[in-house]
Order: sequence, then structure tokens, then C-alpha cells
Amino acid sequence: MSLAVTLSRAQEGVAAPQVMVEVHLSGGLPGTNIVGLPEAAVREARDRVRVAIQNTAFEYPNRRVTVNLAPAELPKDGGRFDLAIALGILAAGNQVPREKLDDCEFLGELALSGALRGVSGVLPALLRARARGRKVVVPRANAAEAALIPDADVRVADTLAEVCGWLRGGQDLALPIGAEIAADATYGPDLIDVRGQRQARRALEIAATGGHHLLLVGPPGTGKTMLAERLPGILPPLTESEALESCAILSVAGQVVDPSKWRRRAFRAPHHTASAVALVGGGSQPRPGEISLAHNGVLFLDELPEFSRHVLDVLREPLESGSIVISRASRQSTFPAQFQLVAAMNPCPCGYAGDPRQRCQCTPDQIQRYRGRISGPLLDRIDMCVDVPRQPLTELSAKRGAHDEDSATVRARVVKARHQALVRAGRSNAEISTRELERDCALGPAERAWFEGALERLGLSARAYHRTLRVARTIADLDGGAAALDRVHLAEALQYRRF
Repeated sequence: MSLAVTLSRAQEGVAAPQVMVEVHLSGGLPGTNIVGLPEAAVREARDRVRVAIQNTAFEYPNRRVTVNLAPAELPKDGGRFDLAIALGILAAGNQVPREKLDDCEFLGELALSGALRGVSGVLPALLRARARGRKVVVPRANAAEAALIPDADVRVADTLAEVCGWLRGGQDLALPIGAEIAADATYGPDLIDVRGQRQARRALEIAATGGHHLLLVGPPGTGKTMLAERLPGILPPLTESEALESCAILSVAGQVVDPSKWRRRAFRAPHHTASAVALVGGGSQPRPGEISLAHNGVLFLDELPEFSRHVLDVLREPLESGSIVISRASRQSTFPAQFQLVAAMNPCPCGYAGDPRQRCQCTPDQIQRYRGRISGPLLDRIDMCVDVPRQPLTELSAKRGAHDEDSATVRARVVKARHQALVRAGRSNAEISTRELERDCALGPAERAWFEGALERLGLSARAYHRTLRVARTIADLDGGAAALDRVHLAEALQYRRF
């Protein structure tokens, strides 16, 4: 029989659909043909594989070789199928045993010497193979990534010859060994470095507890960026499943996973010159953008009005749905984008509107145009807005007081309050549905009448109504977890809707 089948996995967003590599040897003029919607890099595999087999001291069949990558309608790209194609050709020619290929998947690009080179997107493939109960062989260059899943059955190899020797009953392949995974999150800048700014610190704690989006407004040099950079340090550590999700996105993007930051939430801060594709992802072969790389973490947009309005408006749908769908003529890819948006901006073009120490040089029309760069629908999706005013010099030089808490102290309160939300609804307050909102944000008749009157006077939308209730629920959780919201919680939540 001159037919052999090996298994591999394609890359489609953060999914890793299975690909069957069917190899058939037949009579006719010698040559190799690859079918099954291969991109250029896959079509070129016929030359890489042929030379690699010859340089590994195996015989390349002097026959007609047909390679089919199934399913045929799934586009295939990259060099990730090289190893599976090479083993299929060798198995079809009876140079390696076919039965050893049945419960194993293969990923890796071949050099002309027969050495294996690393590929991107290994982590999603390993997660899917683990669910199917199969072994996976990957290049040693991907060993650190493979070691992140301790219960996966993975082997690593340096060359095609090693893999063939293992399949023929020779020496076993090595297990993946990576850097030691941090048991706990490693935290970055500490909140204790921030002096004063009590209201901004309070808003940061509320945002961390409920997963709410936050806008910081203030003159230059008042600590907006400093506060935003310290948000990851007060967020709860990632769970194992969340950490694997985040690492899978990094793997698809071709970025190195740092095991020392295994449980730490991402903090992405793209420059305001970033394009819409850089922010949400895209390309002819869709790749994740900044919002997906910030999945389960923080996306910080400094100098918010300096971003193109078109770029900012592409955030509107992901902020609601928690994912981004990128459609191209030949494929559609979905990337998760459950991120927490933190933005910072000056109150006017010169930056000093409302500053008691420095006079603003902007006209009312200039201020209006500056603020108008941010669309109303985007502002409506931001839960909280807080002023970050200039602090007195005496505050900056004074000794630390009781209000100048470090990140560990604040994080303990955040974890405790967020745990109440997880017990109650299974998710953070920012993610609860409208039905869960009605159940968990009970208002008495007096509180409801007062709240609805306040919303009417402020002219807030239905979306703002629900978002304000979610913030009030978070404030109540920090205040001990009262079942019913009172006027104090509602009033504090409403003050953060002053855009």
C-alpha cells in the first residue's frame, strides 16, 4: 500500500483546526504535487522536504507523490506542515511504520539539513491535541512554550532523523523543559509610588475590582500614566485557564511567552500613531492586534485625542462584545478581546484648562474641537471618568500617610471584593448581563426614584444607566457587599459619569 496519513494542525485565529496530511505514491513521471488550498509557503514545502529527506540519509521516492491537506476548503500557510508531510512520504514508502503515526500529531518546519525549526501558534495546537488525547511532536525551539502545559503529552526533537528513529523504535524523544513557571504573579510598579491623588486612587481601585473602563483627565505631569501603569499590580492574578488563553494569543502573534509573568495580566500601551489594523488586528493572513494581546489585561491609550478618530471608533464593537472578527476574502478569524480600557488625556490642547497655576492659552473653539476628536458613542462605553489635578508641592514632599497604600494592600481588597462578584454571578461586575443586573442591583423605591431623576437631569443614555449600576454594584462590594444598593453607592457611581 502506497498511502499514508499523518496529522497536523493549521492556524486560524486562536483556533487550531486539525489537518490530515494524506500522501499517495503512484506511477508516472517523478514529481511532487501538494493540493488542499496551500499558500505559497506550503507549496514550497515540496522542495524543502525533498532535500531534507535526502540529507537525512533516507530515500526520496522516485515516483509521483501527491500530498493532500484536508479539509480542502481550509487555507493552509507557513512551514508548520513540513514535518508531517515528510513523515507521510516516508511512511508511504515503508521507511517508517505507518501504525506509529495514528495517535500522534506533528508540527515543525524543516531546514534543508533536516533540522527542525520552530513555528508560531504551537500553544493552541497543543491545547486542542490534549483535548483529543494525542501525542504531539514539536521542534525544540518550541519546548519552553510546550512546557506551559504540564499534562500534555509532548515530545521535542532537533531533527527529522530523531523523529524517524523514535517512530522506528529507537531512542525516546525528550520531554519539553522550559523555564520555571512562576507560581504567583510578579508585579510591576507599585502604587505606593503615587503621592496624593486620593480620588484617582479610589477610582483605580473601583476599576480594578469591577473590570470597568476608566478615563483619566488632567494637566501634563500629574501622574495619569503613572496611575495607569500600576493598575495591573492591583488586579487579581490570572487563573490557569486565563493565563493559557493569553499565552495562546502571544503564541499566534509569534511573541515569546515569559514564564516569570505567567499569572500577570497584560499591559499594552500602543503609541497614538498606531493604525486601526495595529489596534484590532488584520492583514492578509489575520494576526491579533493590541486589543487581543491585551486580552484578560489592560489596554492603555495615552493622549487619547491624539489617536485618529477612525482608529478609536474601531474599539466600539470589541468593548461591547469582548471579541473581534476579522473577515477577509478567503477566511474569517475570531480573536478574543476581553480587555480593560484605561485612557488618559489633557483637558485641552495646551493641557492647562482649569489648572490654578498655569493659564490656559486655548480658545473655547479649540477646546471643543480637541474634545470632539473622541466620539460620543466611545465615551458612552467608558464606565468611569476621573480628574487627576496637579498636587501641591507639600503633598509631594510630605511623608507617606495612611492613604498612601502599596499595591499589595489594595490588591487584597480588590481580590476579596471581586470574589463576591464571582460567587454571585460567575464573572466581574463589568461583564454581567442586563438580567443579572436586575437581580444583583436591587434598588428600593426611594433610591430608584432618586437615581432615575439624576439620570434624567444628566441626560444619560440607557447604556450609561446600566454601566452606572454596574459601577455602583462594585462600590457596594468594596463597601462590604450589601445586597441592595443605597444612595451613597449610586451617588459615587454617578460622579464618575462626568465626561
